[in-house]
Amino acid sequence: MSMSSMFDLSGRVALVTGGSKGLGKAMARGFAEAGARVVISSRHEDDLAKAAMEIGDGLDVDVEYVVTDMNDRAQVKQLADTVLAKMTRVDILVNNAGSNVPQAIDEIEDADWDNILELNLTSVMVLTRALVPQMKARKWGRVIHISSVLGVGSKEARNSYSATKSALLGLARASALDLGSFNVTVNCIAPGPFMTDLPMRLLNEEQKQQFVSFTALGRWGDPREMAGPALLLASDAGSYITGATLLVDGGAFARAL
Repeated sequence: MSMSSMFDLSGRVALVTGGSKGLGKAMARGFAEAGARVVISSRHEDDLAKAAMEIGDGLDVDVEYVVTDMNDRAQVKQLADTVLAKMTRVDILVNNAGSNVPQAIDEIEDADWDNILELNLTSVMVLTRALVPQMKARKWGRVIHISSVLGVGSKEARNSYSATKSALLGLARASALDLGSFNVTVNCIAPGPFMTDLPMRLLNEEQKQQFVSFTALGRWGDPREMAGPALLLASDAGSYITGATLLVDGGAFARAL
């Protein structure tokens, strides 16, 4: 197998949750450029329709979308059913949907905790549980959970976010052991500071600069820089990587202090 063919996703179907913007859209575009048929999901149809056009622009691949609220367990199950009915299979699942409500430990609101737990962790389990049986049956599959550097380390007032993103690391390790004999790999990507809507909205200018100062490269990541790491884990090029967490953080964790 040639090096280029190892990254080829022709004939594969990829589902990316939270795929209408930011890292999700960038990864979906990368898969489409590698030849995959792509399905994206999020809550807002207008965003999805626009993103689907951008992902498929200039490419001869199918790009579909399904409106889904990942906080609603019934809708998550329906997402799996809908995509399998439309595409007949899902080879690559990227669990990217997530959110963050910064709160100190003694300020956490029950409703916020429950919503973050459902979105960042429970929906990942529910969707993965629904889609891995057909991967096992074909003896090929790739599951990628999008965690965070704040799932490896943390910051003040990131309790619910760090807790759920850390949990994804354990979920991936356990699932990798469950599914390894079926040639289904399960991994996490832990992004560092990327210029996406969520941190740009939550952080003030001083905090944004502080994140930059943590990195070895001295800058925020461009969402397009997530396409390569995701493609590695989604393709035959990453066939011997499972139960792992790939830091894509501009060298933030290279620092001891």
